[in-house]
Amino acid sequence: MDAIRNTVLEAWMTEHGYSSNSLADAVNRAVEQLTGHVGGLDGSSVRAWKAGRVTWPKSATRTALEAVTGLPAVALGFVPRGRPSPTPAPSQQEEPDMKRRTLVGGIAAAAAAAATPGTASPRRIGMSDVNRLNKRFAEIIASDHRHGGQPGIEERAAALADEALNLQNAGSATQRVRSSLYASGAAFRSSAMWAAIDGRRYDVAKAHMREAQALAEMSGDQAIKFRIWSHAGTMYRHMGRPADACAVNDVARNLHLTRRDPLFASLGLARQGAIHGTAQNRTDTRRAFEQAQDAMLRADPADHRPVWLLAFYDQAELDSLALSAYLALGDYPTAEYHAHRCLSSLRPHMLRSRAITTTRLAHALLAQGAAEAATATAMKVPIDAATRHARVSRMLQEFGAALRATAPRSTTVQVWTEHTTTWRTAA
Repeated sequence: MDAIRNTVLEAWMTEHGYSSNSLADAVNRAVEQLTGHVGGLDGSSVRAWKAGRVTWPKSATRTALEAVTGLPAVALGFVPRGRPSPTPAPSQQEEPDMKRRTLVGGIAAAAAAAATPGTASPRRIGMSDVNRLNKRFAEIIASDHRHGGQPGIEERAAALADEALNLQNAGSATQRVRSSLYASGAAFRSSAMWAAIDGRRYDVAKAHMREAQALAEMSGDQAIKFRIWSHAGTMYRHMGRPADACAVNDVARNLHLTRRDPLFASLGLARQGAIHGTAQNRTDTRRAFEQAQDAMLRADPADHRPVWLLAFYDQAELDSLALSAYLALGDYPTAEYHAHRCLSSLRPHMLRSRAITTTRLAHALLAQGAAEAATATAMKVPIDAATRHARVSRMLQEFGAALRATAPRSTTVQVWTEHTTTWRTAA
């Protein structure tokens, strides 16, 4: 007897934008999370599912697939061993609309049968669950702005991403709620990614990035896709790989969201300007920041935007990115100008950003020969940031080395050395 195609799985993959290869990759990652070992699926494995040659995948694979899709295996058209195969589908010539209604009805019926053993009613997952997660997300954002890339923030964000995914399997939900849960999972995972980037744990950041990208695709949320790809651009910039940084930042900038909302366009352009600075491209740097400033001025402050964007992107952040770019270019007077603009408008909760900007200002002053002013500025960085934030610690170490090279045996070097000694005793 000929195998019967799994048209339910095919419909789900089409609806959620999965190819055979991308679904295999997502399930392999889920298998690794469940078992500690990478799954061995490839595109041919998924094609075998769709063709009906494999009607009931192995236990670990089924569990991983259910985690990826948020649906029981039977709701995806699979048939447990020993259970009769479904009746063959109607003629392949039937109208697409009729076929889609049949498939959707089959998914709903199978999901209901799988989720309701006996007479017990499944839990209903709703937007109140999503809103509860979003409140926790706001807490993660606030913690990040206070403390930066600490492993504890990364761990909390990753745990909350898992919590969002677990809710997918906790009961029934509308497609809107499921998409929102995937978006929440992607948001938390992207925060874990950012914490790892900020802490210079780049290999870990890449792992978070891959998971965040998969969840964002399932959610269909343009804003969270922008956040993840834009973070990736920053990661490669910090790694000294401007070509890769520019390529992934372009993915964020080419999302249609940036054409709808000038504020997203402005952030994409400002981060592009910082990348051009790293690449020593002076003309493109200047042009990108001019365009970023123009886009920011065109943005309507009253438009609805996600909390993560509203929490940090403003004129101060634009100036912070310009400071980074012009410092990399060796244009120290312009860098100093943007540093002062940034510090004058930074919001009080942006403690991590203030420490980074103050350190960069110290570098700009030292490069212009103002060793005493530079040292006094660097000494304003709080001990907590100086000793516990990887990026700030590294920049201050570089500042100390440059100071000793610029003014050896000076009283300024002695003052700085004594100051850093107090850090070691207080840490």
